[in-house]
Amino acid sequence: MAASTFTKEQSQLVIESWQMVKKDSATNSLTFFTKIFEIAPGARALFSFLKDSDVPFDKNPKLKAHALNVFRLTGDSASMLGEKGAIDALHPKLKELGKKHVGYGVIAAHFDVVKSALLSTIESLLPEDWPAEKKVATYGAWAQAYDELAGVMINEMQVVRDAEVASAAEPK
Repeated sequence: MAASTFTKEQSQLVIESWQMVKKDSATNSLTFFTKIFEIAPGARALFSFLKDSDVPFDKNPKLKAHALNVFRLTGDSASMLGEKGAIDALHPKLKELGKKHVGYGVIAAHFDVVKSALLSTIESLLPEDWPAEKKVATYGAWAQAYDELAGVMINEMQVVRDAEVASAAEPK
């Protein structure tokens, strides 16, 4: 397993900002998912509970629950990255999620959309009185954290797809 390149300073910034942002996780998670669908409207097709649904996002109980789970898992995991061995401890869960996401039709490029939405959400929630340098450093810390977490999932997705290709190429 790869060692985390996440620094103590980055960890502190993520933890500090996450403590603020998670206080209203229900609202902020919907903002996060709304941004995903603004960036990539076609992403709705990846969610079975959104297909053929005209229910507004803030009224859709399945979307609200999913958005909250993803938001909390991402933030809580990012907050752990500064701890020694955290990325190794997170690997099994992230790999499991990577495998599941292959079945949903997720591809590596989708992670860029999620990253943009997450960073935009976090950035919009940082205190106005924070110095610009701290906001920039916090944004960078979240970007690094997301890249490390998503990287594990993306790598596992590739392993699954490679195995599928190899299996299909085997003579029957």
